[in-house]
Amino acid sequence: MERALTGPVALTRHDGTLNPDAVGWAAQPVVDTSDLGAGRGRNKRWEYWNVTTPTHIIGLTVSSIDYACVHEVWVYDRQTGQTWGESATVIPARGAVLAPVLEQGRSMARAKNLAIDIDQTPEGTRLRAQIPGLFFDVLAELPEGHERLALVVPWSETRFQYTVKDLARPASGTLRIGSVDHPVLAGESWAVLDHGRGRWPYDISWNWGAGSGCSNGHVIGVQVGAQWTAGTGVSENAFFVDGRMHKIHGETDWEYDIENWRAPWRVRGSGLDATFEPFHNKTTRTNLLILKGHTDQCFGFWRGTFTPEGAAPIEFDGILGWAEEVHNRW
Repeated sequence: MERALTGPVALTRHDGTLNPDAVGWAAQPVVDTSDLGAGRGRNKRWEYWNVTTPTHIIGLTVSSIDYACVHEVWVYDRQTGQTWGESATVIPARGAVLAPVLEQGRSMARAKNLAIDIDQTPEGTRLRAQIPGLFFDVLAELPEGHERLALVVPWSETRFQYTVKDLARPASGTLRIGSVDHPVLAGESWAVLDHGRGRWPYDISWNWGAGSGCSNGHVIGVQVGAQWTAGTGVSENAFFVDGRMHKIHGETDWEYDIENWRAPWRVRGSGLDATFEPFHNKTTRTNLLILKGHTDQCFGFWRGTFTPEGAAPIEFDGILGWAEEVHNRW
């Protein structure tokens, strides 16, 4: 059983090292990262939002990795397979604001051909982005009592990460491509957040999988991860039913072949038995000397069963999301 955090806690001590009292998980974002301090090039801060709609998949990233800012806006048409996008790597880091604490302040990015604004409202989080020929304005609603996975991962006193994985947020708004408006339909559209603040090793790999949607009369969120948390005593695995989080303790086992990414992926562990069937692979390759990496983010549908401790299995199917393999030197 992984350690549960019971109340607000600071991520770091006064000397900038990891606060051991922050290590563990919570169902709400209780960790204060405002005193992260200087990282000598190792600090990483980001907001990644993804919105799935009946017609499109929308992604946006605002990030600062100390010596550079890396931003992206990306849209995928689920029917035609067409994509639109702009990305920017800004060296040295400038033109970005990242809130010191989740949901306490705005985040934004400005770069050539790209503008992103992430603002808090009484109803939730407003996501706006513009690139040439494309604009969207989406509200990711935060229902009362909605739970999310907040996790502090300790590699050492000087290397650590705070992540919040927030799934199945009801989304609504408008996506405009050219002169055509595409509604982000309430009740059929879902937003997912990956909030990150920490101080990372230079060379690291990870898997992340997420999915949101409705199945068998329930709102389902699938959250799984692997590799990067191995050996730390915590894991980023959880299953959400109607806004309530069930923590999956321990690592999950992943079976997939990135060279044959269209073949079904399998993820299992502590009550979860999930199959992921991809239909699109968003590949990213970066080689800027000290900044080098590859990402295969495969979009598709999750199905399977989750069995909470002492309860009957929950079956789910048709949950739209992604599974990815990433290796970064950053």
